Amino acid sequence: MRWPWKRKSSHDPLIVSWCAGTLAYVRAPRNSEGLFAVQHMGIERQGTDSMEDFVRRLQGLGLKGLVTHVMLRPEQYQLLQIDTPPVAPEELRAAARFQIREMVNVHIDDITLDVMQVGDGQQRGTSNHLFVVAAKNEVVREVIALGDAMGWKVPVIDIQETAQRNLQSALAKQDDRLERADAAILVSDEHQAVLTISANDELFFTRRLDLPPGFLSMAWGADAELVQEEANDAFTPVSEYVPDYAGAGSTSSTAFNDNADSDRLQRFVVELQRSLDLWDRTWSSMPLGGIRVYAAERSVEMANWLSRELGQAVSGIELSAQFPGLQSMPVADQAYCLPLLGVLLRTETRKL
Repeated sequence: MRWPWKRKSSHDPLIVSWCAGTLAYVRAPRNSEGLFAVQHMGIERQGTDSMEDFVRRLQGLGLKGLVTHVMLRPEQYQLLQIDTPPVAPEELRAAARFQIREMVNVHIDDITLDVMQVGDGQQRGTSNHLFVVAAKNEVVREVIALGDAMGWKVPVIDIQETAQRNLQSALAKQDDRLERADAAILVSDEHQAVLTISANDELFFTRRLDLPPGFLSMAWGADAELVQEEANDAFTPVSEYVPDYAGAGSTSSTAFNDNADSDRLQRFVVELQRSLDLWDRTWSSMPLGGIRVYAAERSVEMANWLSRELGQAVSGIELSAQFPGLQSMPVADQAYCLPLLGVLLRTETRKL
């Protein structure tokens, strides 16, 4: 995304997100092989610190005065899709602002927006739609205020969906199938999974999928099915009332929770399948070449589970070959910071 304050870029930038008092950051300069080698990755929470104390803490980490690319988290903006207004290219933003005035959750004067074409323009109908990124002005001001306090030069503000597109495009190039439609599902926190479908280095489709509470600690796949069977078998009719506070021998509460978990997991699968069905109907000329998922250390487990549920091949996202040093970073940091790596792969010819 290019904003009015665009400045000269750097080949060794700091990549950050700043959301809800949490800063995630990545430093990954290019190595002799031209790859981004991850040297530093972390998460810093402001907590009860004043902004002045928090800035001093960040400065102590060596993050002051750097060229910094910012990635907005999905909760910081809306990503809308509209019909392309019939106007000259230089008038697209103004026309889009008028068109989305009833679609945003704040007054239209209180947002900063940018636009990009849906897809690569080579498929029938792709040139007729735009993605519109709408961020509240206060969100942008918070990012710039932190940048000013840290002495950052901010040439780029990006979003997670386009960063994710860059990651899956890198994997598609590695597999020599860049022209094939490829789906990626990233779970970087406990609340949402972000689904993107890309081809030819461009974003065609995206959806945010809400996760059930405790998703990353639930039993998936065969384990979940076994739990469900055990919960059903645990039910035994009784002739007298058994209170909820019964001793350790009671399994009724556990069975209820396991049933609820199974139902919530199934709803997630159903919503994901609906998204894939919509893709098949809308882009029938571009069948999915593959689905990749990321869920930290459970990526392979999630891939195996969804392969069974969806009836198609799903693989885990593995980026250590593209980003040397990534595997040595703490798992919790990898999970939250992974989307930031996609900003490193951004090319200066992109608008988003």
